[in-house]
Amino acid sequence: MVFGYKLSMVKHTEVGEKQPFLSHLKELRDRLLFCIIAAGIAFIVTYQFKEKLFTILMEPFIKVMPAKSSFIFTGITEAFITYFKISLVSACFLVSPVILYQFWKFISPGLYEKEKRYVYPFIFFGTLCFLCGMSFCYFVVMPYLFKFFVSYAAEFIIPMPDLKSYMTFVLKMLAIFGLIFEMPLTIYYLSRAGIINYTMLSSKRRYAVLAIFIVSAMIASVDATSLVLVAFPLWGLYEISILLAKFFGKKEIIYEGP
Repeated sequence: MVFGYKLSMVKHTEVGEKQPFLSHLKELRDRLLFCIIAAGIAFIVTYQFKEKLFTILMEPFIKVMPAKSSFIFTGITEAFITYFKISLVSACFLVSPVILYQFWKFISPGLYEKEKRYVYPFIFFGTLCFLCGMSFCYFVVMPYLFKFFVSYAAEFIIPMPDLKSYMTFVLKMLAIFGLIFEMPLTIYYLSRAGIINYTMLSSKRRYAVLAIFIVSAMIASVDATSLVLVAFPLWGLYEISILLAKFFGKKEIIYEGP
C-alpha cells in the first residue's frame, strides 16, 4: 500500500469541491482549538489529583532515599509550578487519543478509502506503545538509576534533590521512552507505505545497533549495567520492527528477467 496523500493547495471535500488554502488554515485552527479545549478540561480533572500524581512520580526515588534525605524547593513558586507541570503533562497524555484523532481527521481527506481504516489501530496501538515505554522506564530503568545515584551518599553527603530538576528529569525520561517504544508502530506504517522495507532494515542493522548504544549512553551514561538496561530493550524493539517489516510490509518486486 502506498499512502496517496494529496498534499496541495486544495483538498477534495465529500461533494468533490475544492477548498482554498485559507480553508485548510481554518480547519487546522478549529482542530487545534478543539485539542486545547480538551486538554484544558482534562487539566481541570488531573489537577484535582496532583498530589497523587506527584507521589507516584516520586515513588522510584523515595524507595531508595536515605533516612535524612528529602526534597527541597528553592524558588517561591517552584512547588506550584511543579504541580502545574505534572497536571498539564498528565492532561496532555490523557487526551492524546483525541489529539491523534484530530490530526488524522485533518489529513484523512487526502487519503484513499482503504487507508482511512488505519485510524483506530493507529490511535490504539500508538497510545499502547507509548504507555509501555513509560511503564518500562518507571518500573525498570528509574529504580536502578536512582539506586545508583543514591549509592554515592555518605555521612556528610546527603542527597537533597530540588523539586524542579527532579520532576523535569522524570518527565523527560518518561517522554523519551514513550517515544522510543513507538518504533515498531512507526516501522510498521512506513513499511506498509513502501517507504522502507525488510531488506533495508536488516542490511543497516550494524549501524542501527551502534546508534542505539550511542543514544543509550546519552540517556543513561552512569555505568555499564544501566547502559545495558536501556540499550538491549531498544535493540529488541529494532528486531521486532524488522520482523514487522518482513511480514506486514509492502512486498518487494524482484525482477527475474525475461
